[in-house]
Amino acid sequence: MSEEQKVSVEEAIETVLGEEQETVTETESTVEAELVEPEEVEEPTEQEANMIEELGKKLALTEEKLAATEKELAAQEALKQAAIKNEIRKAGIDAESKVKRTLKRFTEELLPVADSLEMAVSHIDKDNEALAKMAEGVELTLKSMIDSFAKVGIMQINPVGEQANPDKHQIVSQQKIEGKAANEVVVVMQKGYEYNGQIIRPAMVMVASA
Repeated sequence: MSEEQKVSVEEAIETVLGEEQETVTETESTVEAELVEPEEVEEPTEQEANMIEELGKKLALTEEKLAATEKELAAQEALKQAAIKNEIRKAGIDAESKVKRTLKRFTEELLPVADSLEMAVSHIDKDNEALAKMAEGVELTLKSMIDSFAKVGIMQINPVGEQANPDKHQIVSQQKIEGKAANEVVVVMQKGYEYNGQIIRPAMVMVASA
């Protein structure tokens, strides 16, 4: 290789190296520009800090009011439901009382009929064949009436052999009877009736005396 060719090659190498150095320098400048530290965020002023604090207090107060409102609404709803249940209960009690009054009045109207049937049965001469058949029919009618009473909760009070109870029995006479305890019911002159523990009519009784 001639001297001139060597010089040309060296110049070419220097040119390439120079261009690469410029490229590296430009790249470093770009990277440094990109790595510039961001600007620091400014601290809020005292006025801004006070405003933020005030907003926080208002938010907390609003949340408290909302919670109190929800609690009050829940209490009102509970009272409303209780009032509805109470009204339903009252309506049920009123309806039940009305039914009881109606049954009692109806029974009181029928009791004289039952008394008449019992009296007829007790006075019919059953030894008389013709009257015996009549007595049988009257007894069946009376039994049907008593059974109908029982179906709706109206029970007959027939306390023969029991101790007299002033809540259920009306003592109309006393008599000393051998073998009977004092105050024991020995005769029921008129049967009584009750409905669910409520006396419609007490039984009229005679008791043994001491």
